[in-house]
Amino acid sequence: MRDLDLSVLDLSPVPSGTPTSAALRETVELGQTVERAGYRRMWLAEHHGIPSVASSSPEILIGAVAGATSTLRVGSGGIMLPNHSPLKVAETFRALAGLYPDRIDLGLGRAPGTDPRTAIALRRSREALTADDFPEQFAELRGYVDGLPADHPFAGIVAIPDDIPLPPVWILASSYYGGQAAAAFGTGFAYAGHFGGADPAEATRIYRQQFRPSDAAGAQDPHVILAAAVMCSEDAERARAMGRAHALSMARLRTGNPGPLPSPEEATAHDWSPVERQVEQAMAPKMTAGTPAEVRDDLERRAREADADEIMIVTPIHDAAERRRSYELIAREFGLSSPQGAEASLAQV
Repeated sequence: MRDLDLSVLDLSPVPSGTPTSAALRETVELGQTVERAGYRRMWLAEHHGIPSVASSSPEILIGAVAGATSTLRVGSGGIMLPNHSPLKVAETFRALAGLYPDRIDLGLGRAPGTDPRTAIALRRSREALTADDFPEQFAELRGYVDGLPADHPFAGIVAIPDDIPLPPVWILASSYYGGQAAAAFGTGFAYAGHFGGADPAEATRIYRQQFRPSDAAGAQDPHVILAAAVMCSEDAERARAMGRAHALSMARLRTGNPGPLPSPEEATAHDWSPVERQVEQAMAPKMTAGTPAEVRDDLERRAREADADEIMIVTPIHDAAERRRSYELIAREFGLSSPQGAEASLAQV
């Protein structure tokens, strides 16, 4: 198969027994690790009110990670656009692109990234929570860079700094709608293979067949990123134990009992309910856990079946050192190499 790019998606996982803010600092350190290991990009997610996730402000983490690295592309995976003013998003990402030229990505999603009550607190009304206006919001965001139609109520408003292009734009999705939207908007497409319910291959087929090139701000050539939950260790059983801890965290979240990310030992000792076991079984096909060779084989299979250009790895592991080691082992197995300047970036922090 063609060469496969590898990237990183991070949610700043909060391990049990650890202060939430420590997860943010660990994200910055992880950025340095994966840059040194040769990963192409690192995206930061947006979630709210989830005890196992500290990444509620990806735009802040993007600045922190980009400032601590020198070659790594850093972006949002993603900004949940309905939670925000399109003007503010355009301003924020033009500013980031001005500070870190040619290194910023703007990934956009339409889900709230939280529970309905917290989503109302973010969006300020029930009407905003149920509005189906993502295409209009997206067009407005681009309009603050390319110019809005004369009859638009905000015509003439420009996102400052106005001499910086909008970064490359990606549409994130866990359903077929995202592939259709990315194709219509002429953006890159990132599919949430670590939890999405749609068939990644079908989502990619829709995107590639319907893609329409665009000359709007942030447009680009067709490109598919497939996200995958991955746990890697020299010890296959340890990798699978780390994967089971992640499954328990997801099971707790989906059964209304969210908490910090458990350790493998906590997952082993846990008295799993029948519903939790069902969630674990449903998560199994979306997760890759094993030795470096096993992980490579499975990721290449996933990319081949989904016709993906790039795999974006998310690794919520309780122990920070084991988490960084997992990324390093995968990079070594795929033969990634440290880009020029990555080592120098460490001396700046």
